[in-house]
Amino acid sequence: MAYRVLGRAGPPQPRRARRLLFAFTLSLSCTYLCYSLLCCCDDLGRSRPLGAPRCLRGPGAGGQKLLQKSHPCGPPGPTPSAPPAAAPAPRLSAANHSGAQKLGTKRLPQALIVGVKKGGTRAVLEFIRVHPDVRALGTEPHFFDRNYGRGLDWYRSLMPRTLESQITLEKTPSYFVTQDAPRRIFNMSRDTKLIVVVRDPVTRAISDYTQTLSKKPDIPTFEVLTFRNRTQGLVDASWGAIRIGLYALHLQSWLRYFPLAQIHFVSGERLIVDPAGEMGRVQDFLGVRRFLTDKHFYFNKTKGFPCLRKTESSLLPRCLGKSKGRTHVQIDPEVIDQLREFYRPYNIKFYETVGQDFRWE
Repeated sequence: MAYRVLGRAGPPQPRRARRLLFAFTLSLSCTYLCYSLLCCCDDLGRSRPLGAPRCLRGPGAGGQKLLQKSHPCGPPGPTPSAPPAAAPAPRLSAANHSGAQKLGTKRLPQALIVGVKKGGTRAVLEFIRVHPDVRALGTEPHFFDRNYGRGLDWYRSLMPRTLESQITLEKTPSYFVTQDAPRRIFNMSRDTKLIVVVRDPVTRAISDYTQTLSKKPDIPTFEVLTFRNRTQGLVDASWGAIRIGLYALHLQSWLRYFPLAQIHFVSGERLIVDPAGEMGRVQDFLGVRRFLTDKHFYFNKTKGFPCLRKTESSLLPRCLGKSKGRTHVQIDPEVIDQLREFYRPYNIKFYETVGQDFRWE
């Protein structure tokens, strides 16, 4: 008996060993099955082929250890049971309120405001931009005078997007006094419509000087810059502020390339007292309907200039910047009279050429 008891404490019997081996094998199989289920099902429970790699959906999919052992998946193959996902709708720019503008095309301008400096060009630009059939560049690109070497593709890239029914327009007042500008614009398109905003050349020169003085307080007085010899009344026509006002002289360069019917002249004086009337004629010239009316304007007595309402129903006006409507420097009346005498023959020639009397005398 003692021998038999001691014998039971010896090596395990074959039946017990088989049981231990079976339990170990079953545990290993369950572990593999769980891992396979995790790796072969996506987030929505759709089964994958056993040989397909596990996609890394997120940190909670199967635990961090399983994610570390998994590999990123390539583009998924076709799934017969699931329809293809629809392409996301294109998002519109926040700056646009309609898809039409976003879908437009950048085009070279069909119309240009070519002059003149301190004549009222900014007002005309801001007014006409209200029209739904006109899209205008807000800044002055100076392409035909300073940046012509950049090429037409560069110039086109600056333009706003427009539909086929809309007109693209830009403003650079220095074009009117640039010798090469007419030829360059003609080479771009001989059908380009040109807008010139003119103003009493004496008042324009004083306004020009006032603007320069605000930036350069140390410049000589208006009288000193105006005359080569004050006693003899010799006006210095080479000074830019004076030369710009020789409208008849500059116009000859434009008429070599464009017929008068393609050039529209806006009166800077009438633009102040009757903005709707002047802008009505601008709209007619551009070939668009008369959208701008009296309801779009409000006269600001402080600035002495019309302001623009945002919409016909808006009660709050939007005026031009602080530099517009600033008070001019005081000029000796005798100097003004001498300048009027200087400009008179040029003004008369200008009236005769364009067929309008602007009554600057």
